[in-house]
Amino acid sequence: MSARRRVVVLLSGGMDSVTALYQAAGDSEIVAALSFEYGARHHSKELPCAAWHAKRLGVRHEVLPLGFVANHFTSALLEGGEPIPLGHYEEASMRQTVVPFRNGIMLAVAAGFAESAGASALVIAAHAGDHAVYPDCREEFMAAMEAAIRFGTYAELALLRPFIQLDKAAILAKGIALGVDYARTWSCYIGGELHCGECGTCVERREAFVLAGVADPTPYASLKPLPAKPIL
Repeated sequence: MSARRRVVVLLSGGMDSVTALYQAAGDSEIVAALSFEYGARHHSKELPCAAWHAKRLGVRHEVLPLGFVANHFTSALLEGGEPIPLGHYEEASMRQTVVPFRNGIMLAVAAGFAESAGASALVIAAHAGDHAVYPDCREEFMAAMEAAIRFGTYAELALLRPFIQLDKAAILAKGIALGVDYARTWSCYIGGELHCGECGTCVERREAFVLAGVADPTPYASLKPLPAKPIL
């Protein structure tokens, strides 16, 4: 029987990365779950979710500070940025929430961490629903980043992206089968006491539960009808 792959999972505390953590727990040895603090509005809600799931699975959890992002980058997602837009996740307006090259930065840091920790691969939960808005979530970028990480590490680290061809509803279905408690995940970019129910990430979350035919355990401040998906 072959040895289980030793992996570091990028864990934000959102639905997708938490599902990736549970999937990795079943087929790999998780060296650590790695979160980043870069000044996003919703970190006070999201990062505790990451910590909760890591503890539940008995996984080492590390939060690495990237304060320079908040200090020098421009994005509505960051504290002090423009208001978070409301509407469908794939609307052009959602590009305001892009943190420039966020995944590139986090993967570069994670690669150094993973090699130092004796891992052989990174796991990132980028998925098909991200492609319309985030250039650093697309497969072309991930393939190029994997090559850079592989050639730039003695361990020749792999970059695993198990959900790159899946939408959020398909990821949710996987997570339900794995026993993920989605009430302990956070999506809303606004970061209030409750999920707002109207920003792009809330819309995507609500839509995923509807499409997957699964009861949504999330309390929302608003349950206005979901907006139509834009024609791209």
